[in-house]
Amino acid sequence: MIKAVAEAFAQDGMWVLRFDLPYRQERLHGPPFPAQAARDREGIRRAAEALREFSTRHVYLGGHSYGGRQTTMAAAERAELADGLLLLSYPLHPPRKPDQLRTGHFGELRTPALFVHGTRDPFGSIDELRAALAAIPAHTELMVVDGAPHGLPAKIAPPLPHQFGRFLAR
Repeated sequence: MIKAVAEAFAQDGMWVLRFDLPYRQERLHGPPFPAQAARDREGIRRAAEALREFSTRHVYLGGHSYGGRQTTMAAAERAELADGLLLLSYPLHPPRKPDQLRTGHFGELRTPALFVHGTRDPFGSIDELRAALAAIPAHTELMVVDGAPHGLPAKIAPPLPHQFGRFLAR
């Protein structure tokens, strides 16, 4: 799905840099280590800086699941990091643990963000995500993908550049 999204944006004329976070560069499988999350955010910052070296246009960052969460955290730490965010399947909380929200940084997020989320995502329901987005002072929108699980289907990729462009124009 991530590759399809990147290809859709590239076909729409945007430069796209796909990269693995440091934890994924070290190991191909398995979950990230929470103790190394700051290093993963530093990887996101380095990628954003690399994009700014090549482009005089806006820089938009995105991520799926943990990558999206770390991207929002990096943007909350440094508002100038990106001009907009595209967040796919944000992991609002661990499955079946809605009391363990991963949104403590939302109040500091000043970057416009489009969240794309499936109605069958165990990491947060649509209603839970809508409620959480109210804490973000920046402009946000939620694109709901009916019937989609946490992974989201690749078929969402073609409309995303148009949807993201429409979102940014507001």
